[in-house]
Amino acid sequence: MNGKRKNDMTDVLIIGSGFSGIGAGIQLKKNGYSFVILERESDIGGTWRDNQYPGIAVDITSFTYSYSFEQNPNWSRVFAPGNELFDYANHCVNKYQIREHFIFNATVISTTFEEKNKIWTTSLSNGKKYKSRFIISATGALTDPNFPDIKGINDFKGELIHTARWKKDIDLKNKKVAVIGTGATSVQLIPTIAPIVKQLDVYQRTPIWISPKPDAVIPSYIQNIFSSIPFTQKAIRKVTDVITEQVMVTAVVKNKQLPFMIKYLENACLRNLHMQVKDKTLREKLTPKYGFGCKRPSFSSHYYPTFNRKNVELITEGISEITKDSIITKDGKERKIDTLITATGFKVMENNTMVNYKVVGKNKKELSEYWQQNRLHAYHGCSIPDFPNFFIIFGPYSASGLSWFDMIEIQLNHILRVLNENKKRGSSSVEIKKEANENYFKYILEKQQNTVFFNNNCVGANSYYFDKFGDAPFLRPLSVGASKKYSLTSDLNHYTYST
Repeated sequence: MNGKRKNDMTDVLIIGSGFSGIGAGIQLKKNGYSFVILERESDIGGTWRDNQYPGIAVDITSFTYSYSFEQNPNWSRVFAPGNELFDYANHCVNKYQIREHFIFNATVISTTFEEKNKIWTTSLSNGKKYKSRFIISATGALTDPNFPDIKGINDFKGELIHTARWKKDIDLKNKKVAVIGTGATSVQLIPTIAPIVKQLDVYQRTPIWISPKPDAVIPSYIQNIFSSIPFTQKAIRKVTDVITEQVMVTAVVKNKQLPFMIKYLENACLRNLHMQVKDKTLREKLTPKYGFGCKRPSFSSHYYPTFNRKNVELITEGISEITKDSIITKDGKERKIDTLITATGFKVMENNTMVNYKVVGKNKKELSEYWQQNRLHAYHGCSIPDFPNFFIIFGPYSASGLSWFDMIEIQLNHILRVLNENKKRGSSSVEIKKEANENYFKYILEKQQNTVFFNNNCVGANSYYFDKFGDAPFLRPLSVGASKKYSLTSDLNHYTYST
């Protein structure tokens, strides 16, 4: 394990080139492992490469939404636009000199553990195979677009676009546009396109909780201060981390003990709605009937006012059918459109799995089948019994806080400790013990009972946080501080090391 790849064999194979895969590559290089990063597309960046719809930006402050070890002093806004996140990803790849480790247009279809040699063989759609001692799955959550299953959608003859596959050359000026979905993507998209389209029909299944967005331009002199005196930006990050932790994370994961925090946030959101939308009927349609935090809330100071525009209509009747040039709702009304935009999110935890390729471990056990039979769970969100040398960054109960970067760094802390312990012991494989895994799952399920998901009327939220078992395996039900502590202090003897 000298950091260089030998022939067709590598220490670690990383699947995915978003911020999870980039972070894994940086840390593996620092620790002297050879590695390859497979990416199915032709460039790095994951979510921030694929999502380029109008108005896209982070909905967590840029100071928090970045690697703690690589602060960017040049964010243009408190909530940076999407293109700056893509630039930041390239900056990190270049600075830490890991670009040569990427292999593009490499779609993984399966990876299989060879018990005799203790090696993973990973197969691509183009027929190529890669061998590695370890696998780090970094495919993320927001990767595969979820197209709505609506009668007639394939018969539509106008422009049909999913927000995660935006067409850069599309012209929406003076067009009759329909947007299906009112999640976090629509919250950014709708206010951006409403002023340029002729008519905008917004089809809402479930309203979303919206808080005001305290966004602002970061002046160049502030950027210069961040660049020349780095601790100033680190101080700002600590403040935004604390606010995010207390206002959002603590309120969600300790809802049973601190219900007043969620109620305060709900009331603040409702006041925001009342101030920005004067029409009582419209306000009622935009009011969530489920508790704050049951599905991901969002931040915007422009979303609600958009529905006051004469060219914008909020439609809450269900869609019956899509024709070649219109949408027909269940009340029989037909609305003509030129362009149909589906802002319907991603396939998150589809079929109760969190990886989008086949994983075969010991005794030919398939990971998807294991989870189907035993519910989604993994030790510290990344290790599963009978799948030696296999780690997931976004695994069950792994998302820590609201910043993806918190999760990445917490998961990698744990994974690197295990890999280094394995190296120290001279072992060729490492596997989480079944008892340790089950004990951890029991602990997580106990903590989960304190969360907003089981204490605040989540029925009707239509949230991707929940799976078919009624569990909410997306979010780790712990504070970010506790998760970080466990990632650095968990008992490494919970693993079995073998030669």
